[in-house]
Amino acid sequence: MTQVNEPVADPLPPAVLGSLSPSRASDFKTCPLLYRFRCVDRLPEAPTLAATRGTLVHAVLESLFDLPAAGRTLESARGLLPAAWERVRAEAPEVDTLFPEGTGGPEFAEWIASAGELLGHYFDLEDPSRLEPEARELPVEVVVDGLRLRGFVDRVDVSPAGDIRVVDYKTGAIPREAFEAKALFQMKFYALVLWRTRGVVPRQLRLMYLADTDTLSYAPDEDELRRFERTVQAIWAAISRAMQTGDFRPSPSRLCDWCDHRALCPAHGGTPPPFPQHAVLTDPRDRLDVAL
Repeated sequence: MTQVNEPVADPLPPAVLGSLSPSRASDFKTCPLLYRFRCVDRLPEAPTLAATRGTLVHAVLESLFDLPAAGRTLESARGLLPAAWERVRAEAPEVDTLFPEGTGGPEFAEWIASAGELLGHYFDLEDPSRLEPEARELPVEVVVDGLRLRGFVDRVDVSPAGDIRVVDYKTGAIPREAFEAKALFQMKFYALVLWRTRGVVPRQLRLMYLADTDTLSYAPDEDELRRFERTVQAIWAAISRAMQTGDFRPSPSRLCDWCDHRALCPAHGGTPPPFPQHAVLTDPRDRLDVAL
């Protein structure tokens, strides 16, 4: 009797119960109500000069590596600013409101020059002509116990030996030592996703702070990433409970001074909008808040 081998079906993909990015996880850690405003109510937020400049510099540094190695000069990088600005405008037309006088006014000229200064600081930190990144603006995603972890990594470098370095550009200043853990949260998130998808723990996480020409580097290990994974799952569990009850409480801090939604916050005498009856979470990629 001949045995017929039935084709083996591909395993079913894991059920996805939710999705979380590092910026939205950080929102919930910082202030659950802010997370609600952004992901449940989806309230609009006005662009800022600083955040838009960060997005512009990111766009230039992404495009810079499209040039031949010998052509990756500071002059070339600054020459990419006009095209990068048009790209930012196409993706977020609301940034035009930042310059009422248009791009011919002195405010825009000063602002674009400040972006050029940040590019100069980048060249003080490293020589892009000696680098060949494996990926730039890399979308990463993995499902862990029903939770989809996802994000975009500014740059991934891989050495000939297979060592991975995760690089993130920041156009703000390097944080004080007491706030380093918060700064590294995003990078550990990316390291976790890359480890789960590639089976390799990144050798180095590197934050490049262009405002003061400084870097923050960190070497994670597998045990730490396992603990971090449990932390992320705990954050999602807390979000899920808040979705069931509608209880997203404010967490006042000095950051409230820069919050677009301060007028709606009970901690400052405001009233949030009614919690949606059939609330659905969204986790948009906010290109204007990844750069700082």
